[in-house]
Amino acid sequence: MAAQDSRHPLAGKVAVVVGGSGGIGRETCRMLAAAGATVVVGYRSGRQKAEEIVGELAGEGHVALPVSIEETATIEAFRDGVLERLGRVDILVNTAGVTEPVAHGDLDALTDAMIDRIFINNWRGVFATIRAFAPALKASGDGLIVNVSSIAAFTGIGSNVAYCGAKAGLDIMANSLGRALAPEIRVMVVSPGAVDTQFVPGRGREFADKVAATTPLKRITSPLDVAEAIVSCATHLKFSTGSRIVVDGGRHL
Repeated sequence: MAAQDSRHPLAGKVAVVVGGSGGIGRETCRMLAAAGATVVVGYRSGRQKAEEIVGELAGEGHVALPVSIEETATIEAFRDGVLERLGRVDILVNTAGVTEPVAHGDLDALTDAMIDRIFINNWRGVFATIRAFAPALKASGDGLIVNVSSIAAFTGIGSNVAYCGAKAGLDIMANSLGRALAPEIRVMVVSPGAVDTQFVPGRGREFADKVAATTPLKRITSPLDVAEAIVSCATHLKFSTGSRIVVDGGRHL
């Protein structure tokens, strides 16, 4: 057997990143490609941005394909498109999600419609994506799923109560599926603190500076921090499954 290229440990692997055009997703795509993987940039909208990301990636064969995790039919069409073009899937990264800031004590502001939207995008859609890709990941024999959660899942501090609940469900999903899908597929969770992106509407520089000041390591989590943890699940943490990696500079302490 040929020795693995230490510079490109993911050579020959196909990695699908759902939410690949977002802040965390973009860095994850970049790092996966740099490690040798062929990357699928899954995007909800903004085809031009996604294709620009593809053009920036190291290596060849990368593609951008549309997917809305709110609709299972589009997830299945996305999966079919990936397999038609690339023939296999080894790594699935779920970074997509939505939220809105709602004070935890303002119970009336957290409407049924908002709760449903948050749970669909942060839990049901992730599960539906895993369900769609599970056969291909099993066929790989060395499949990996990495879900991006949040420290809100275990601190109960986050953009709103529903978001905390949905992310807690995502963490438990990793426990359940880590058992159910083994040994062919490993399931990992990466849990950032507040990340320096535009994910939560209305959070600007003032919020980021406040978070940095109250974080033990004195800065806000960057998309690169999260991407490095995601990629490490594929390149280094090869005997881990059902586990959570916290990437928050100690903010949860």
